[in-house]
Amino acid sequence: MIHLTKIIAAILVLLAIALGGYAWILSRQPAPPPPVAATAPTTSSSKAQVPTFAVVVTAKPVAAGHAITADALRVEQLPINPSGAFKDSAPLVGRVPVFDLGEGTPVLEGQLASGLAMRVEEGERAIAIKADEIMGVGNKVQPGDFVDVFVILKSDGKDVDRSQARLLLPRKRVLAFGSASVDSLPSKAVDGNGNPTAQQQQRNDLPRTAVLAVPVADINRLTLGESAGRLLLALRNPLDTTLPDPALLAALPAALQPPPSKRGELARPPLEGLDSAQAGLTTVDLVTGGTVAGRRAAAENRINTTPAPRSSGSGARAGFEVEMIRGDKSETLRY
Repeated sequence: MIHLTKIIAAILVLLAIALGGYAWILSRQPAPPPPVAATAPTTSSSKAQVPTFAVVVTAKPVAAGHAITADALRVEQLPINPSGAFKDSAPLVGRVPVFDLGEGTPVLEGQLASGLAMRVEEGERAIAIKADEIMGVGNKVQPGDFVDVFVILKSDGKDVDRSQARLLLPRKRVLAFGSASVDSLPSKAVDGNGNPTAQQQQRNDLPRTAVLAVPVADINRLTLGESAGRLLLALRNPLDTTLPDPALLAALPAALQPPPSKRGELARPPLEGLDSAQAGLTTVDLVTGGTVAGRRAAAENRINTTPAPRSSGSGARAGFEVEMIRGDKSETLRY
């Protein structure tokens, strides 16, 4: 029994010596490097994961007032996503910027032309005329409707039979009526509480103007008709596309005539579009139709309704006076 105890004690002593030697060997080995090198890849990977956004930018300078072409746009990946930016260039083709855009500039919605001007077709102009409940078909006219414009030309009380009413402009598109317009039509639905919607409240406000899309050559007719008489709008079905035959009536002469053609030159074609608008129109031709007989009748009417010519003793040239009545206003014109 004593021998067994000695053997176990000797084994334990040897084991302690072995463990002490192993500990001494480990203490002699160099210390491991700091963990900085392990974190370096993590930092670089975080930089590579910065989010980017697809944004349409200009590939070349674009001037204000000119349509954007497809080759003037490209899509870039940017670290920012500006408000109003576009991801695809297709919706931007044909849009018009309101100011110059340099190369590489992100194209934003606020930089592009919008509003009522974008609803005017080529060759048309948006013209505002005075409106009231009678003129606007009891305020039932809405933006987007088509109307016929009639003019009423009233003569004085002594010559009522010379008053006339006729179609001035057929099938014109209404761009705006009062505060409502085709580019910002309010909702037609009522709310759950039965309160009037924005559109109903808008109708309750009496409109004072109506904006029509008119060919530029017809603007003279509209402006003269409004100044010389009273305009009325006749609401028509948008599917009704019938128009009067312009060949049935003679064209009205222009206020400014082009110079005559020289010998050997071809006759100049009739004025159209902007040229016709620039040539202008006179009130007497609008009223009489521009015929010689109509002008003669208008001159006789002025002579018959004129009280007396001005005296030439004052040094002024003798002439005629015509009183024009528009509603409750009276104006005397001297010729």
